[in-house]
Amino acid sequence: MNLDKTSNPTLGKSIINRYAYASTDSTMTVQGAISKVALLLALVVAGAVFTWSKVMTGVETGEFVGFQGWMIGGSIAGFILAVIISLKKEWAAFLSPIYAVCEGLCIGSVSAYFELMFPGLVMRAVLLTFSVLFGMLFLYKMNLIRATQRFRAIVFAATAGIAIAYFITFIISLFGVDMSFMYGGGTLGLVISLAVTVIAALNLILDFDFIENGAEAGLPAYFEWYGAFGLMVTLVWLYIEILRLLAIVASSRD
Repeated sequence: MNLDKTSNPTLGKSIINRYAYASTDSTMTVQGAISKVALLLALVVAGAVFTWSKVMTGVETGEFVGFQGWMIGGSIAGFILAVIISLKKEWAAFLSPIYAVCEGLCIGSVSAYFELMFPGLVMRAVLLTFSVLFGMLFLYKMNLIRATQRFRAIVFAATAGIAIAYFITFIISLFGVDMSFMYGGGTLGLVISLAVTVIAALNLILDFDFIENGAEAGLPAYFEWYGAFGLMVTLVWLYIEILRLLAIVASSRD
């Protein structure tokens, strides 16, 4: 593999010269990254089960525990941790598990909210999320989809565009402007949700490529945590978008 010509911009010449074989102890492996992904996923599920049970128990007892607090708190904490990990990659081993728990707290409350509105929706969203995950992994391993330079540029531009659009929508909504078309139902909402879901799924290819190229480049072992963290960010995003997409479809049938 020519490290200077890798299709992954985060593994370009400068980052390779800085990190490749920088550690005399151990280097990143694909198997090591997979084990970290499994651990982070377990922590996400644990956090989600906690807030799910809190909300559902509150509904059953009549002492409803609002999902907003868990959702907002978990998402803000997760965002802050994600920024820190992105800037200080060597801290990923310590902060990624905390990030996973925070995202789990957010996901559990959001999932409970959607489940109360549309019973059975969450299980379908979970199954679809993992189906997409393994489907994209199959396409990647079979070389049916590769993270070429053009592919990266398109996915990165689309992802950045979505982030900017959501940020602008959030700011405008603070001034009382109705931006429900970005999140609500109807044909436009369905198309937007479907497009965002596709982009989230394509980001999985970039995550797979990062882990594979990182192992080949001999990055320090803590990049196993960083690669697992990146994959978990995408997986959480994908699940939320699939959940929202299914909710739009379900509401259109009522």
